[in-house]
Amino acid sequence: MKVGRSTGLTDPGRVRRRNEDAFVCSPPLFAVADGMGGAQAGEIASRIAAGAFREPSGSGLDPQARLRSIIQEANRRIYARATGDPTVSGMGTTVTAALFAGNDVAVGHVGDSRAYRIRDGDLEQLTHDHSLVADLVRSGRLTPEEAEIHPQRSVITRALGTDAAVSVDSFIVEGRPNDVFLLCSDGLTTMLDDAAVLEVVSTAPDLETAARALVQQANRKGGEDNITVVLFSLDEGEPGEEDTLSGLEVPPAVIAPAPLRAAPPAAATPRPRPRPAATRTPPPGRGVSRALLLVVVVLVLFAGIAALALWGLSRAHFVGAGEDGRVTVYQGVPWEGLGVKLYREVYVSALLALQLSPEERQELFDHELVGEGEARARIAPYEEQARP
Repeated sequence: MKVGRSTGLTDPGRVRRRNEDAFVCSPPLFAVADGMGGAQAGEIASRIAAGAFREPSGSGLDPQARLRSIIQEANRRIYARATGDPTVSGMGTTVTAALFAGNDVAVGHVGDSRAYRIRDGDLEQLTHDHSLVADLVRSGRLTPEEAEIHPQRSVITRALGTDAAVSVDSFIVEGRPNDVFLLCSDGLTTMLDDAAVLEVVSTAPDLETAARALVQQANRKGGEDNITVVLFSLDEGEPGEEDTLSGLEVPPAVIAPAPLRAAPPAAATPRPRPRPAATRTPPPGRGVSRALLLVVVVLVLFAGIAALALWGLSRAHFVGAGEDGRVTVYQGVPWEGLGVKLYREVYVSALLALQLSPEERQELFDHELVGEGEARARIAPYEEQARP
C-alpha cells in the first residue's frame, strides 16, 4: 500500500487572537501540535515540535521507536528553551503523530490532540486523551456527557516541554486500502462530536474539501479554540518517492479556509390557532386575590430555595485545575453551561496538575464537596513534595 491523498489545515478559530497550533503533512509522516503557555509561548512550543518532525532522527529504528525518538527530541528542545528563557517559562505542547510504514501506521501521542481512523463507514478514536476529565471518565467519576461541559475539560495531564523527560504513548494499527486517518487538535473535537466529524469526512468529495468543511463546522459551532486537522488516506499500490522520509525540512503549505457563509434561516411553519377552552368565570375580585396569593407563595418558596442553595454553595468547595494547569480550590459546584459557571476560584496553588501522578490526580480531583480548609489541606502534602 501507499499514502494516497493528504492535506493539512489550521485556523485560529473565532475566539483566540493567536494560533498556537502547528502541523506537519509530509507523507509518510504527519503530526499535529497544540501549544500552551502565556503570551506567545504556546505558539513557540508547537512550532518547535513541528520543527523536530521536519528534521526527523532515528532512521535505523522501527516506526514506533522512530516516532518516540522524534517526540523526545521535540521535548528536549522545548524544555531547553523554556528553562533558558524566562519569557516562555512553563510553555508546552501536545503532539499526535502518525508514520506510515509498510502496511501499518505507527502512532505517537502526548496530550489531548487525537488520532482517528475511518474505515467502512465507522470512526474509531485511536488515542486516549491525557487530560484531567479523561482520567475522571476512565475512573468512573464522570460520564462522557459530563466531561463535555466540565470546567476543567481543557486541562491536560501530559505535555511536551514541561519536564526533562516525557512519557510517550505509541502503538501500531493495521492499515487497509481506503482507510482515512485524521489527526486533530481539541479545537475540533470540543466543537464537533464523532458523528458530525464522520458525516463531514464521509460526504466530502476529497480530503481537501473535508478539511475545510471540518474547520468551517467547528467555527459555526463557536470556534472557541484553534482548529487544526490533518487527513491522509491509504491506497493500493507500491510506495512512491513521496512515501519516504526525505525532504521533511520543507514546511508544509497551510491551506486558507474558505469563507464562512451563514446558513439561510428556515422558513417558519404557521401553527393552527387553538380553539379557546371553555372557562368558568369566577366572581369579581375572588379569582384575582387567589391568583395573587398563589404567586406570592410561589415567589417566597423559590426565594427560600435560592437562599438555601446559595448558603450551601458558600460552604461547598472542590479541588480542580485552572486553564494554566495549576491546582486550584474552587467554591461552588463543578458545573458550567449556557454561559453560567457555578464556581469561582478561592485559592490557586503553584502546583501543576502535570506534576502529579495519575493515582495522585485521581485521589485529589475526586470532586467531593468539602470545606475550604479541608480542600487546601488535601493539596498541602503535594505542594510540599513539589518544592525544590
